[in-house]
Amino acid sequence: MNTAVPPTPPLKTPALAVLFGTVFINLVGFGLVVPLLPFFARSLDASAWQITLMFSAYSLGQFFAEPFWGRLSDRIGRKPVLLITLIANAVGYLALAFVPDVWTAIAIRLFTGLGAGNISTVQGYVADVTPPAERAGRMGLIGAAFGLGFIVGPGLGGLLVQPQLGRLGYQLPMFTAAALAAMAAIGVVLFLRESRAKADPAAPRPAFLSGLRDARDNPVISRVLIVTLVYMAGFSAMESVFGIWAEDRYAWGAREVGLSFMVVGIVSALNQGIFTGRLARRFGETRVLAVGMLMFGLSLILQVIAPPTWFPALQVDLGLFTLPIVQGWIVPLCMVIGACGMSLAMPNISAVISRSTAPDRQGAMLGLNMAAGSVARILGPIAAGALFSGLGHDWPFLVGAMLTVPAAIMAINAGRAMRRQAAAA
Repeated sequence: MNTAVPPTPPLKTPALAVLFGTVFINLVGFGLVVPLLPFFARSLDASAWQITLMFSAYSLGQFFAEPFWGRLSDRIGRKPVLLITLIANAVGYLALAFVPDVWTAIAIRLFTGLGAGNISTVQGYVADVTPPAERAGRMGLIGAAFGLGFIVGPGLGGLLVQPQLGRLGYQLPMFTAAALAAMAAIGVVLFLRESRAKADPAAPRPAFLSGLRDARDNPVISRVLIVTLVYMAGFSAMESVFGIWAEDRYAWGAREVGLSFMVVGIVSALNQGIFTGRLARRFGETRVLAVGMLMFGLSLILQVIAPPTWFPALQVDLGLFTLPIVQGWIVPLCMVIGACGMSLAMPNISAVISRSTAPDRQGAMLGLNMAAGSVARILGPIAAGALFSGLGHDWPFLVGAMLTVPAAIMAINAGRAMRRQAAAA
């Protein structure tokens, strides 16, 4: 017998703010440690492959946590799951600040990834308490929290880090991430009412990665999932070694790395909001997706072929004071090209999946796309660490750039399959 679902509470402004903040804090916490993680890991005498393993461990935790927390929230309610995951985040970031060695740090990153896998629970809460006609707009707000968190996190991490203080200087951003997670947990306690009753224990539950066979048999979805796998592997590979690459080449620290990633986030958000939709309507999603792949690959190549001696450190005289521009200032400009490509990629991947899937299967297919991205974020850093240590510092960038070519071809083939499906319908 099914359990009756009680009347759902309206999603008031404080509750919506808490949900937005939960997603935002997940991304800010992740972004806070991105610029400083390689330098913090080196203070623990970590090698390149161990540094990249710290990135993979977080994504591995997310891969298993998202479906687990989502299913658990169906059974016991959204609020307790959100509270548990936020507390786990706070504990994880705090513990990371005091780790004695790199292997403990890797284990804690895995634990923090398990705690961060609560996005599906947030989306479930919004769906529970929002009329169907308003869901797209409110889901869009949750999506905006992703972009805003990725902008604020790296920049804030770069500003907070104080290398001259030694290990304490790298702990300050982690303390901040822990405090933000604790604040979000307090907000959940104070402002969120439970949105659903416990589910019937006898009700059938969807299997982990349900729909994989349907995706394999769909000529559009199968190709697009490969694009996601290849593209995200290349991006996560670059992200995981960028800090130590920039340190070796330009003597950069966590601050310069963090501000560079902030530039990527800003450009990506602006381009996605202004141009991506218009370009997709004019030229088609798959063509724009293919161009985005190639732009991202081009940015990786430009970063490699720009020797430091071509672009020395500069100083800009502003009258009252002189503003130094660090050596390697051209790198963020190269990354802007990649940011434009990234902003063309992800929205169009989701749009192609949505257009090529029956309404009652879209959730499963979009979930598979998230799973493909998680697998890529696990494998990409591991491969980058091996390439960085075994072949040379530039090889993670070069291999990532090469992979964007078959990804672009796969996107074009997905477009052809879409047209064949439309013609047969």
